[in-house]
Amino acid sequence: MFEFITEFLQTSGYLGVFVLMAVENIFPPIPSELIMPFAGFVAARGDLNVVGVLAAGTAGSIAGALPWYYGARVYGKERLKKFADRHARWMTVTSEDIDKAIAAFDRHGRSVVLFGRLIPAIRTLISVPAGLACMSLGQFLLYSSIGSLAWTGVLTGAGYLLESNYEQVGKYIDPISKGIFGILLAWYLYRVVTHRPAKA
Repeated sequence: MFEFITEFLQTSGYLGVFVLMAVENIFPPIPSELIMPFAGFVAARGDLNVVGVLAAGTAGSIAGALPWYYGARVYGKERLKKFADRHARWMTVTSEDIDKAIAAFDRHGRSVVLFGRLIPAIRTLISVPAGLACMSLGQFLLYSSIGSLAWTGVLTGAGYLLESNYEQVGKYIDPISKGIFGILLAWYLYRVVTHRPAKA
């Protein structure tokens, strides 16, 4: 993965940063913790402009979030609630849980989207409740852009400052991402195992 990312960015420049960050948000296993630090290193070397790198990375991140947002919005809350009641064990939620989650999102949606974009393994998933709650596209884009710019800025800045040691950023951040994913997976498996059907 590391070799692919570095070779792709070396040949494709800003477009490569945009494409990889978009794909990273659609398919989370492609890590931004490797993409943006290397792009920062390339900027420090003088081959790219750091502002252009930040713009391409942020734009790609937003572009990758939109399919999840629109997919959830089109599928809709009511269909999801029916699906949840049919497959409650595997979804680990019921229609009532979805109503409560969307109500909570309505109260705190802006901050959830903003800060969710800064958390590994959550960045992609946060677009789904935003779509289900029918958060306005303008608000979604605004707060996603702020959060994404902050995240790409930290990673790009680290790669820029570390220069040839940019791969160390991914080395330290990647285990954190995997740890969060592992916790989420363990929580999901626990919910599946301990699920009890609702009484009629």
